[in-house]
Amino acid sequence: MQRQAAPNDRSRAVTEAEHQKDIAALAKGGRTNVLGFVLRLLGTAPFLFIAGRLYGVEALGRYASAIVAVELVAQVCALGQRRGLAQRLAEEPGHPASIVADGLVLTTLLSVAAGLLLFAFPLPMFPAGQYTAWDRLLPLAILPNALTEITLAALAYRYDVATTVRARSLVEPWVLTIGASALLVFLPESGLTLAYLLAKCAAFAVTLVPLFRSYGLPQQWNPHPLRLWKTALASTPLAVADLVEWGTRRLDIAILGAFASPVAVGVYYAAQQIASLPQKFKTSFEPILGPVITRSIKDKDYAGIARQVCQVGFWITAAQLGVALALGIPGAGVMGLIGPEFVGGNGALNLLLLAEVVAATAVVSEAALIYLARMRNLVISVGTIVLQVGFTVGGILLVKHLGFNDKYAAAAAAGGLMLALAFTSIAKSLVLGRILGQPVNNWRWSLVVAAIPAMAVGAAATRFLPEWAELLIGIPMILGVYGWVIWHKGFGPEDRVLFRKNVGG
Repeated sequence: MQRQAAPNDRSRAVTEAEHQKDIAALAKGGRTNVLGFVLRLLGTAPFLFIAGRLYGVEALGRYASAIVAVELVAQVCALGQRRGLAQRLAEEPGHPASIVADGLVLTTLLSVAAGLLLFAFPLPMFPAGQYTAWDRLLPLAILPNALTEITLAALAYRYDVATTVRARSLVEPWVLTIGASALLVFLPESGLTLAYLLAKCAAFAVTLVPLFRSYGLPQQWNPHPLRLWKTALASTPLAVADLVEWGTRRLDIAILGAFASPVAVGVYYAAQQIASLPQKFKTSFEPILGPVITRSIKDKDYAGIARQVCQVGFWITAAQLGVALALGIPGAGVMGLIGPEFVGGNGALNLLLLAEVVAATAVVSEAALIYLARMRNLVISVGTIVLQVGFTVGGILLVKHLGFNDKYAAAAAAGGLMLALAFTSIAKSLVLGRILGQPVNNWRWSLVVAAIPAMAVGAAATRFLPEWAELLIGIPMILGVYGWVIWHKGFGPEDRVLFRKNVGG
């Protein structure tokens, strides 16, 4: 009996060692992205201040509507390779650099064609018909935007998250901010759109050297139209899933643009940019989580997948809840920094921050579902879009019927997004749990235990401190109290791996 037990013990030890290695890789990505969050916050805040106070809320609204069209096309041209590339690198026999090159060539061809089409017909970018000759250059951003998705996915497959932080959290927001400041003097009517173009090009350029160092040049590579076509067909389900996921975060702006004024769009876009800061926690885990899950699927380690999904889901939820409390409780002051016209967007900001917390379960569940049940994942995602349209349009029409202003319409759009994301989180976690035979749930009651004292501190800060102190002192106090409680009452030994560099040492 002992001879039979020994191999099983060794097998379990190997499995546990692999699991710890996977958790260590995920934790390293998480630590890197905490830095990325801080850098992105430092870069985004000045841009919103410049855009809101110097360009004005209407100009910001037109800019938001224009880049929605560009980013939609870029998502289509990326063909789902932000997550699908990991599976191709894991399964296809060719040289890794050649596989990446195939993806870059395919996306380049699609991006050039789409950019020329959007340049010829700019109405989707500027539905009001107000644009300059410089604004029409905005479709040039499609190519670097789509290619950056692929280069960063390729680097993340080899656990290089630092380049994502440099490109998305340091270079892109600061080039956007500096470009908007400089162009305000020379081209005030087109400064925001041109700064966006420059930022996307700069972010792509930053990824090229690390990509070459990691993969080198393609070996025995001969791009063939038929092979590229097969790649495009195989990527279609992921492309649609990515498009739907992206659409849930941009569809609200498009609906607002159709039913409300540019002022409402500008206020909502500003709130969305602030709320999207904690969103980077979960989107930046995706490239690391993908390779880990694909290896576990290959080994049929379904229990390991459930543990990985729940672990990362809890990390994301805990981080996002803390940021949501810190930015949401003094939300009026945060929005007021952008300009006095934006203070009324406080309601939209709080609902958008809550939506990001609610969406965490859906994101980590989808990271596994795209490999285990693509079509079911796609059906749920499409259902989410349909629900969002219904909730958002219904909420906006109700607000208008009751006679409230457009800033309430912005809050209604945020509420519609939150309800739709709650649906998709519940649905995707249930489906994944049935497939794995394990419960998938990243919620813990310790989150409530940590939130209550943080809310009390935030309420006291907004009541007794002046606005400048509410932001400079109140926000760190909220984060400090929440962090202390969640560390001592919510984090176990495995959770604290996120904050240790010597994992497995």
